[in-house]
Amino acid sequence: MLELLDMQAGGDVSRVVLDGVRPVSGSSVLEQARELEAHGDGLRRLLLSDPYGDPAMSVDLVLPATHPDAEVGYVIMEAMGYPPYSGSNTMCTATAVLQAGLVPMPDDGVRELTLESPAGLAHVTAACRDGWVRSVTVRGEPAFVAERDRVAEVPGYGEVVYDLVWSGGFYALTDAAPLGFDLVRGEEPALAAFGTAFMQVVHPGFAATHPTLGYAGPLPFLHLAGPLERVEDGGFTSRSATYVHPGVICRSPTGTGTTARLVRLADRGALTEGGWLRTTSPRGSTFTGTMRGAAQIGPYQGRHTEVTGRAWTLSHTRILVDLDDPMVDTTDLEHLLATPLEGSVRG
Repeated sequence: MLELLDMQAGGDVSRVVLDGVRPVSGSSVLEQARELEAHGDGLRRLLLSDPYGDPAMSVDLVLPATHPDAEVGYVIMEAMGYPPYSGSNTMCTATAVLQAGLVPMPDDGVRELTLESPAGLAHVTAACRDGWVRSVTVRGEPAFVAERDRVAEVPGYGEVVYDLVWSGGFYALTDAAPLGFDLVRGEEPALAAFGTAFMQVVHPGFAATHPTLGYAGPLPFLHLAGPLERVEDGGFTSRSATYVHPGVICRSPTGTGTTARLVRLADRGALTEGGWLRTTSPRGSTFTGTMRGAAQIGPYQGRHTEVTGRAWTLSHTRILVDLDDPMVDTTDLEHLLATPLEGSVRG
């Protein structure tokens, strides 16, 4: 039996696993994520596949923090694997652990909370009112532009120029207008088709290393940026779309996609500290990203950023996993599941 809080931020659903999983080995949350990827991927497949879930969802496994400055740890699982960080998943996990009572929450006021993600510490500011989290601002580790003006020759689309940005995972970031996209809901199938074609060219040979995290895996994300519209001094709005390989167009503008855009704008001199960008997804949901101070990440000039949104509770459920069910893939799964008489990550 697994206890879940299903949340959504900007339309992207995160399944926050509160209970039912045995402790995962590893001296850090990053090591625990790698342990799950190597020997416990059955949990990700179970909750993102028929009959229990859908690949467009994400899973966040709540764990005890290993870092002394964090209150809770969490591992993120998506269709593409195990991203080190995610803005929308952090919003959902922070809201879930507060509203489920895993960490104290005020009825009214601001709660500062530090979570431990595989990428490092995630700092959260939750605005609470009447016993609910009404908005969440998240700040992960610094982001940076790794390489400008890469070129991919994509069959059917021609030459695509993109920047490679780290914002919790490596993003290919390209402009939508030259490709003929307005980034609206009716284009989602065409956006997914373009993302698939792009990744078929770029994904196989991709290899990049984060200065402190090491090898970050194959390229998982493509972000399409719409034209900027200035709202007021220091502020912009723009449409956006994030593709997650394989085949998923995110419903939200994504926190890491918004962060990638912020640091690219800063890298080009278009945004300074305190400047902000409100991104709008093809579904019409919005996140607001704000530029903060500079940081050095190995050889890269990085930036701290914050992204603000809100997570909404969809359901609080206990699901039963019958290992005799022929529809359940039990590979790398059975050893993770706790029986009612065994310990779990929550206790």
